[in-house]
Amino acid sequence: QVHVVESGGGSVQAGGSLRLSCTPSGLNFYGYAMGWFRQAPGKEREGVSCISGYGGRLYYADSVKGRFTISRDNAKNMLYLQMNSLKPEDTAMYYCAAGPIYGGGCNLNEYNYWGQGTQVTVSS
Repeated sequence: QVHVVESGGGSVQAGGSLRLSCTPSGLNFYGYAMGWFRQAPGKEREGVSCISGYGGRLYYADSVKGRFTISRDNAKNMLYLQMNSLKPEDTAMYYCAAGPIYGGGCNLNEYNYWGQGTQVTVSS
């Protein structure tokens, strides 16, 4: 059985930083594309950043380019999202997800294992 667990969320002021971590279990980690998604109240879930199995292909949403960095450590089965220069509009529940195929973007439909989410709140 696959489990995906996120951690690292919290409350920060605008301009601050947070690092999210994700630990999936029950799957061959390097064989899966991984992604970070977020959902703000009243809005649809959106792809933030996704990475291929071996980390050679990356995707960032335009809204986070230059501020967020996705990375993975296949030896430790860990996925990270370093978030710098946070803005109030980054406030959302952030989800980690795993999918068998990296499609080149961050399409929710390509990810079939999801965590419960970790809340990120950025105050102005």
